[in-house]
Amino acid sequence: MTAEPGAILTVDPAAVVANWRLLAARAAPGAVAAVVKADAYGLGAAALAPALAAAGCRQFFVATPDEALALRPLLPGAFLAVLGGVWPGAEADFIAADIVPVLNELGEVDRWRAAARAAGRALPALLHVDTGMSRLGLDAAELAVLAADPGRLVGIDLRYVMTHLLAAECPDDPANAEQGARFAAACAVLPPVPRSFANSSGLFLGAAFASDLARPGAALWGINPTPGQANPMRQVARLQARVLAVRGVPSGATVGYNATFTAARATRIATVAIGYADGWRRALSNTGAAGFDGARVPLVGRVSMDLTTFDVTDQPGVRPGVWLDLIGPGQDVDAVAAAAGTNGYEILTGLGPRIARRYGSL
Repeated sequence: MTAEPGAILTVDPAAVVANWRLLAARAAPGAVAAVVKADAYGLGAAALAPALAAAGCRQFFVATPDEALALRPLLPGAFLAVLGGVWPGAEADFIAADIVPVLNELGEVDRWRAAARAAGRALPALLHVDTGMSRLGLDAAELAVLAADPGRLVGIDLRYVMTHLLAAECPDDPANAEQGARFAAACAVLPPVPRSFANSSGLFLGAAFASDLARPGAALWGINPTPGQANPMRQVARLQARVLAVRGVPSGATVGYNATFTAARATRIATVAIGYADGWRRALSNTGAAGFDGARVPLVGRVSMDLTTFDVTDQPGVRPGVWLDLIGPGQDVDAVAAAAGTNGYEILTGLGPRIARRYGSL
């Protein structure tokens, strides 16, 4: 049995490639990787990573070993790195699949060196230095230990030293320059290997943030890397949901759980096949919107698990079976995120498996 979906996410691989090329032009002469963690931010890494590889992308980053193992057959010969590092006991899997760990603490450095000794050859890795995020990466004390004993890196083919910007989307934040200075100081006491610095927004901070390898993620998928300014990236995704029913309600009638919306006039309500189980945020209740035929239709009432309701009184063409645009023309992912009080990352990565994924032009 093949059933029609209630919601469809259309993703345009050509637009993703165009975004990568734009970022590559900004980063030149440095290289630009693609961060395809979290299933390419919810858009489908199995379809999009190979499209980027075909366009010339040679370095890819994911978050976890299982993400890397799933992508390795689709990216033969590509540099494929795991930001979360190599977990104890996973060394053999990394070596067998030619997956590169990001080494985030001294114990991990020592384990990877031991794995190299057991393998009888040098093993590739990145070294992560924490410059202010305080999540992963060598802190100042660990960096000092490593700088005093560089022999701990013997057997490790160190491809890059990296750090991660914490406020790159805020160009006036002094943390950016502070991290730049800390990163430069850290690199000065480490072996002279290539550096990896800028994320999506970091690529728009200027020459001081250039490096040998940039690691954009969000900008590839159409999220604005320059908030408060026009988005330089192409939109890559369109989310549509099917109208299940349209009914008239009289003035004074309420809609949805807890009666949070009361009709101020005779109103046509369209019930649509998407809800918070699909990642359409409950926070959009009475604040979100959809598009139809170029017009905005407001979301009214509470977003429920499987259904969302919209006021389509002024859109007589809305009837059961038509589609409303939830992300797409007139409303990009950043606009949806603003209405939900979050960011575009959470909107995209939260889109659930009941939403059908299709690939082609928008």
